[in-house]
Amino acid sequence: MHPWLTVAGTMYYMEIIIAQTECTQRNPVDIASCSFTDDGRKEICTVKIWEKSWEDFRQVVERSCKPLKPTKPYKVDFEDFCSKFNKTYKETDEYNLRKKTYEDNMETAALMNEYEQGTAVYGETIFSDMTRAEFKKFYTSGSMEPKYNPMMKEAKIPAGDIPEAFDWRDHNAVTPVKNQGSCGSCWAFSTTGNIEGQWAIKKNKLVPLSEQELVDCDKLDDGCQGGLPSDAYTAIMQIGGLEGEADYPYSGRNDKCSFDKSERWHHGCTKTDPSPSEFNAFMMQFYLGGIAHPWKIFCNPRSLDHGVLIVGYGVKGSKPYWIVKNSWGASWGVQGYYLVYRGGGVCGLNTMCTSAVVN
Repeated sequence: MHPWLTVAGTMYYMEIIIAQTECTQRNPVDIASCSFTDDGRKEICTVKIWEKSWEDFRQVVERSCKPLKPTKPYKVDFEDFCSKFNKTYKETDEYNLRKKTYEDNMETAALMNEYEQGTAVYGETIFSDMTRAEFKKFYTSGSMEPKYNPMMKEAKIPAGDIPEAFDWRDHNAVTPVKNQGSCGSCWAFSTTGNIEGQWAIKKNKLVPLSEQELVDCDKLDDGCQGGLPSDAYTAIMQIGGLEGEADYPYSGRNDKCSFDKSERWHHGCTKTDPSPSEFNAFMMQFYLGGIAHPWKIFCNPRSLDHGVLIVGYGVKGSKPYWIVKNSWGASWGVQGYYLVYRGGGVCGLNTMCTSAVVN
């Protein structure tokens, strides 16, 4: 482990060997007596961690793994991928770059599959030719840090029995999955999803609201460059309300605010509702389906970068899970949804849960 002092903290560079052993959590023994399995995959992972010790803050800023010894190659077909997702590249250099990126990403997906603790499957998605930096820039909000807002009160946990499973989609409180495009506006989608749900619960009417109004008119957040639902609630009060999606349609780019306060839609809330949350989206780039339960080394709960909407929960077999509405279109994941293991704060899903409340 080698530290480098930086202006904003300390950067640690670590190399970690990951391998399968004969030992299990149910039968704890001295680590020194655990031997590697003969046919198990062995990886050496390079990890860079940024730490601000005075704030108890740590964030994985870069990670990469490669086989410690030759392993069975992962079958990939870049031409099939291009045909499937209608990908074209004009320049030879661009084609070669995307092909190499795709092949590297498929190796990463194979590694995710091998060490997945849940039932999730990872593989080829429309994002498979994108580098991690590109994916993070265009489809997440970048790094998020919790902000103290004196106007926000701690939510009270409702009394009474809690059902084994619950889904707000069954109560007409969730609009269809939307698509943010290559604009880092996930925070706006999770915000409108929360208010759409609250309005439906209180008024028995589900109305799609305008994310584009937040992208254009919310001066507390940064449009396509990222934001937080907790700031967006305040901005909505400053703006004077939210218009319907049909009246202020989504364009997926930063534009001049064209909200007319005199013709606004005014929407209310209740206390129990679909809830916005920010969490680590690292595993989502290659997610195909199943209940995701990754190791923390792959999905640090402190490194939050994407806004989503929790609409319910359930149990499949012995695995409890959250139902998470995403904003990358209905063709991604499970018809636009992400199933995440419920317990232990996987990927930081329980770190920044907020909700608007209107009396």
